[in-house]
Amino acid sequence: MKVAAIIQARMGSTRLPGKILKKVLDKTLLEYQIERVKRAKTIDEIIIATTTKKSDDRIVQLCQQLSIPYYRGSEEDVLSRYYEAATEFNVDVIVRLTSDCPIIDPNVIDKVVEHYLENKGRYDYVSNTLTRTYPRGLDTEVMSYEALKRAHKEAKELTYREHVTAYIYHHPNEFKLCSVLNEKDESKHRWTVDTEEDFLLIKNIVETLYPINPLFTLEDVILILRDKPEWVQINAHIEQKKL
Repeated sequence: MKVAAIIQARMGSTRLPGKILKKVLDKTLLEYQIERVKRAKTIDEIIIATTTKKSDDRIVQLCQQLSIPYYRGSEEDVLSRYYEAATEFNVDVIVRLTSDCPIIDPNVIDKVVEHYLENKGRYDYVSNTLTRTYPRGLDTEVMSYEALKRAHKEAKELTYREHVTAYIYHHPNEFKLCSVLNEKDESKHRWTVDTEEDFLLIKNIVETLYPINPLFTLEDVILILRDKPEWVQINAHIEQKKL
């Protein structure tokens, strides 16, 4: 059984174009994310799912440099891009990650994947985003290939095609869902990169922690933010886009 992290990635962000290839300490944000996902013990393979647009050639070039498998599909129909990538690479369990989460914690990925695997057959979809207790930016969604295939076949509305898992979690009577919670509610934190303010916060965190401990965890980031509460305010006003 293959468990693969499929990371959706494109250059065409509306609020911060090219954000995933912005650099901190001479390394792109996408490289930091790949480096961290590689440390997750439950992940057999990492696949970058990007688009066929010319502007995303730079993402493909980075994948080739890092020897990371990639798949190119529709920009707008991200659900089809996931389904096609999972099919192409014979993935049994899909771990959906987005490329705007450069400091995702591999321990959190493992916790969500392990909960899915330990309850295999009981749930179609396990996630730490149904009820938010983790910082935004550690989002991990796990689903079976069968659930993804069914969503791809049945979802017709554009919002369901754009937001890969929305059809699944909006139909709790059709799919068996499970939420993984953190012991403490840390959902007030925003560690995703969607705006310049988000990038500045992540830049501060990486420049401070990575040189002394490249394996820094969720808990390490919480500790440093306690020492530097002014950093939390950098992007505290940013609102997440609604579906």
